[in-house]
Amino acid sequence: MGTLIPALRSRDADAALARLDFVLWGVNPTIWLEGIQTRALTEFLQNMYSLFLPGVLLVAVVFWAQRRSKEFRYYLFLISLGFLVSYVGYLLVPARGPRFLLNNLQTRPLAGRWSFQILRGALDTLEGIHYDCFPSGHTEVTLLAWWSARRISKCLFWTYFGYTICMVFAAVYLRYHYSIDTMAGALLGMALLAAAPYVYGSRQLHGTSGNYSGQKQ
Repeated sequence: MGTLIPALRSRDADAALARLDFVLWGVNPTIWLEGIQTRALTEFLQNMYSLFLPGVLLVAVVFWAQRRSKEFRYYLFLISLGFLVSYVGYLLVPARGPRFLLNNLQTRPLAGRWSFQILRGALDTLEGIHYDCFPSGHTEVTLLAWWSARRISKCLFWTYFGYTICMVFAAVYLRYHYSIDTMAGALLGMALLAAAPYVYGSRQLHGTSGNYSGQKQ
């Protein structure tokens, strides 16, 4: 994506997204959040943010371990659809994030206690030059995992609810995303939760294996 997007789009959308944030809040959220910034909070939120993929995959692992093949197949479909939609968004609205655009306006660098630099550096290395801000895929897909966790247990559902809140806050606090990105990610996640059963049902009518509704064809 770091190669494809610059080749297809001559300009990024960072300035426009930052303006939307400023109009919405009257401040730049990442700069305003410096007022509550601490090493312990930064460390905690970086760890939460870095657990994105393991957290999303855990729901699939539990479905698989419980031999709930219908839920497992549907969940993989839902998460794959979520990633696909977010990548379309990256192509349509390419942006790198406030940590690049607003870096010269930040007065305090982010600093953790133990693993912050390692985790942040690892994510930067894995992603390379990325344009993956709008919508916030972390927000969108984590929301899909949270809602799907309700099919496993109430305990896991509420655990994922707390994790989703942390993820959304971390995305802005850690300067990866503008707040408008997280709003778009949340709206897309809710739209997919509403639309995905119908899309999945359409696949069944065309002969694709797996029937989430449990009804015989």
